[in-house]
Amino acid sequence: MVTLRDVARAAGVSPATASRALGNPDVVAVSTRERVLRTARELGYRANQAARALATGNSGMIGLVLPDIESPFFASIAKGVDARARELGSAVLIADTEEDAALEFEIAARVQERVEGVILCSPRMSRAHLEELAALGPVVLVNREAGGLPSVSFDTPAGVREALVLLHGLGHRSVGYVGGPRSAWSDAERRSTLDAVAGLEVDGLDIVDLGHHRPVFSSGVAAADAAAASGATAVLCYNDLVALGVIRRLQSRGIRVPEDISVVGFDDIPFATLAAPPLTTVAVPWAPAGRAAVDLLLGTGRPQAPQHFRLAVDLVVRDSTGAGPAGNAE
Repeated sequence: MVTLRDVARAAGVSPATASRALGNPDVVAVSTRERVLRTARELGYRANQAARALATGNSGMIGLVLPDIESPFFASIAKGVDARARELGSAVLIADTEEDAALEFEIAARVQERVEGVILCSPRMSRAHLEELAALGPVVLVNREAGGLPSVSFDTPAGVREALVLLHGLGHRSVGYVGGPRSAWSDAERRSTLDAVAGLEVDGLDIVDLGHHRPVFSSGVAAADAAAASGATAVLCYNDLVALGVIRRLQSRGIRVPEDISVVGFDDIPFATLAAPPLTTVAVPWAPAGRAAVDLLLGTGRPQAPQHFRLAVDLVVRDSTGAGPAGNAE
């Protein structure tokens, strides 16, 4: 299939210019427009009529690209997207990239050719690829911010800050961080907040970097050994699945949670309350984010409504956190 990117490359212009030449020709120089149109004809390019239909307000199908549809938090956002789209008379085409960052752009581009616009959840692709995708049709990001692209994100720094303040108040002075994928924007944001809080806002707190991991249960099982060997008395995990894996492995080694090591997760998935002990975690409003993303994509808000939303998060304290050595001493 010939894509807009192929046309742009052959015509020697950017994807954005090619998109304007084909969809809004009056804003492009005549010579450039003619070159793009001629190239499109020669290559047999078929314009994405669905993306143009979005500009006219016609309802239709929208795309949702997820890293892993089996993960509870991505399932939650899918439910939010689907519910809001159904209310607005649209259907949702879902694509799962299986956490494969190398294939993400290709999959998203294929989806974009078939729908009115695409919602990208936690995309790992580069900003250049995001801009190329946006040139093919409307794009909204969830759990990622990139330049001027519309986005719905979360106040992750506030959640990390609350978790560290809690652990410090309980007497923990060494906190391990089990990170997410190296390419994840949210992991980078967590890490920068960890450094800022430990360096400026909380005295005497040492952050132990326990590496980058895939955001799945088995990663937590592997990371738990590193956490135990690090000497940290508390662990903050990239997400709840990783945190649950950490707890399982620690307990299998006879390390008590929270008596020996406290564990904090991120997301507040349904399994968090079923864990033994129940997991302390930062609750993230995934389903509301999905609904907000649909509104941004379909332009149902006020004409002057903001194009970037950062939703609040809440720390939910349960039994996986307890007093650390300094807290016991006091």
